[in-house]
Amino acid sequence: MHKTIHLFDRLPQVDARQAAETELVRPPMRKEPLIGVIRNARSHRNNKGVASSDLPPGVIVATPEKRSELPAILTDFAEKHLDCIAIDGGDGTVRDILTCGAGIFGDSWPDLIILPNGKTNALGLDLGLPPGWSLDEAIAAVKQGKTVRRRPMVIAQRENPAAQVRGFIMGAGVFNRAIALGQRSHDLGAFNAAAVGVTAAWSVLQALFGRAGNPWRRGTYMKLRRADGTEIAHHGGLPADERFLLFASTLQNFPAGLDPFRGMEAPLRMAVLDNPRRGLLLRIGALMRGNATEATMRRGAHLVGDETLEVDIAESFILDGEAFPSGHYCLSAGTPLRFVVP
Repeated sequence: MHKTIHLFDRLPQVDARQAAETELVRPPMRKEPLIGVIRNARSHRNNKGVASSDLPPGVIVATPEKRSELPAILTDFAEKHLDCIAIDGGDGTVRDILTCGAGIFGDSWPDLIILPNGKTNALGLDLGLPPGWSLDEAIAAVKQGKTVRRRPMVIAQRENPAAQVRGFIMGAGVFNRAIALGQRSHDLGAFNAAAVGVTAAWSVLQALFGRAGNPWRRGTYMKLRRADGTEIAHHGGLPADERFLLFASTLQNFPAGLDPFRGMEAPLRMAVLDNPRRGLLLRIGALMRGNATEATMRRGAHLVGDETLEVDIAESFILDGEAFPSGHYCLSAGTPLRFVVP
């Protein structure tokens, strides 16, 4: 993601294979692990090339210029039976690799290393990766067997489940405008937690003090349903088929001290605001820290957890920094993946 947010005209087609039960067993690690690095040269901190002489033994580096090159790279990695895949970039790079690799690895991914060198690295923050975590440090952690599991969110078209994208943070409604603002804060030099703080503060101020016609106060057509088909209630303030904000994620830890889903055990969790009433917006700080009261919920806030959720939306949604088209979608928590941690 650079000066503008790219809008995909459709979701990628992912013919994800089903893994056999034996494939889900973790294979033994080589004494010197074979690691494939996919490096996004356009990521924020990746402004220098990597000389092959600087690479540790057992490391293969691919630097694709286009997303369309990823399937061939991942197929080559799968044929080499790599021990680990290192993703050198930000959240958008992770999204693209997990989406393109779903039809290649199925449920049997090798261990994944995140080298958080993008403008936004929410997954890296969730995993507790220190700033500047290097490949050498990651390889040392691989040899010690330090991993945690995370489940990516799978967003699939209901009428065509093979059209899907995978990532960790999805938003819609005013979230889209906040992300566009966050992009501008990146241009001014704010990244990660700083960008989150700037974006959140400005978004709330615009919605609080804007007039009725202010774009920060308008709703977006959405229909939201739980796994059993029941629709999530609406508490007024906007038409019954509109919502102000949708935020969904499978991450466990969030930047800037946010913890909206505190105490929720479901793998897929969603926060929804029905309206931009000032009485609700003034409580958004407590909501995002996981301290929402019953009074806040009655004013139009919802915290929902499930294995799957359905979303019908008339505008684009954002997944890990880029926009995808309106439509009828099923959200689910994907198969757990192993991520290497310090």
